[in-house]
Amino acid sequence: MTVATVATLVVASAASLFMAWSIGAGSSGSTPFAPAVGANAISVMRAGLVVGVLGLLGAVLQGANVTEAVGTELIGGVTLTATAAIVALVVAAVLVAAGVFAGYPIATAFTVTGAVVGVGLAMGGDPAWPKYVEILTLWVSTPLVGGGAAYLVARALTGTRLPERALTAVLAGVVGAILANVGFALLGPAGEQASVAVVVAERAGVPSTVVTVAVAVVVAGVEYVDVTRDRAGAQRRFLLSMGGLVAFSAGGSQVGLAIGPLVPIFGDVGVSLLALLVGGGVGLLAGSWTGAPRMIKALAQDYASMGPRRSIAALIPSFAIAQTAVAFGIPVSFNEIIVSAIVGAGYAAGDAGVSRTKMGYTVLAWIGSLVGALVLGFGVFSAVARVV
Repeated sequence: MTVATVATLVVASAASLFMAWSIGAGSSGSTPFAPAVGANAISVMRAGLVVGVLGLLGAVLQGANVTEAVGTELIGGVTLTATAAIVALVVAAVLVAAGVFAGYPIATAFTVTGAVVGVGLAMGGDPAWPKYVEILTLWVSTPLVGGGAAYLVARALTGTRLPERALTAVLAGVVGAILANVGFALLGPAGEQASVAVVVAERAGVPSTVVTVAVAVVVAGVEYVDVTRDRAGAQRRFLLSMGGLVAFSAGGSQVGLAIGPLVPIFGDVGVSLLALLVGGGVGLLAGSWTGAPRMIKALAQDYASMGPRRSIAALIPSFAIAQTAVAFGIPVSFNEIIVSAIVGAGYAAGDAGVSRTKMGYTVLAWIGSLVGALVLGFGVFSAVARVV
């Protein structure tokens, strides 16, 4: 490789690490444990440390699908160049970082998607309309599905019509069933992912649904016993477990937003996708450890006053939506997922503690980040292309 090529790759890597840090400090680093912090189940600093490690693991074990989608599926007819990748990452990272320091959770997936599409169009690429339909469908449905599910679960958990122990056990069983069908890179053949349910079913010679049901029943049984022995302690353990699962899912989803644009250019020089995932995961880890506490506080305290039950209600649909996005390779904003779920769970207590003003500014920030990133990506790359 020439000196110019090496220099370009170094600059692209630096832009990607900046993006990864911004994501770790913002969406993936702050949102997973924000409800747990709001419920006083874990401290802000400890949450930042734990979510960083789990995010790194999620990036390595689950990050391939979204990474490839961001790198190759958002624009047609052209392949992102190193210059295009640098412009897209810098534009998105600056917007996300600005949101972190301002205390407003910018939707990371909106900024990265907008920036990549903007530079791709400036390169003369074609819009990937089928992929856009998938993405917009998930983005629009997330507040409705996530917030609605969180509201219903919170109402059930805080009400008196249903027995708490049985209901908590059923919810834990649902989480266990989802987890059994989550894909992991270590369980699948080279370049693919496989779930625990599929692997165990193949070895045992039974349908994967049987394994899924078995896992759900076991997890539900364990949770029922735990709640019976120590209700308060069981709630705290369930809440922290859900925060960990969401943090892991955040790493698997968000790392692709940081390193996806690098896939075309680093693939040409022989750098493996695994190496990119590890590098992106380390960037998320650094962001979570150094910048996430500010946003954790914002989400935990500014949007709604969350108790353990409503926090659990917010995290269960968040985990399900996140894993759906990872499975289909759709870039999704964890800020949108978590904030929608927090607000839904908050309304279950009769609107107690939900800041409508904060939510209004946040929605405007989400829309503005998408439009702004697209326009800036197109404009900045067009300007750079004339000079370079």
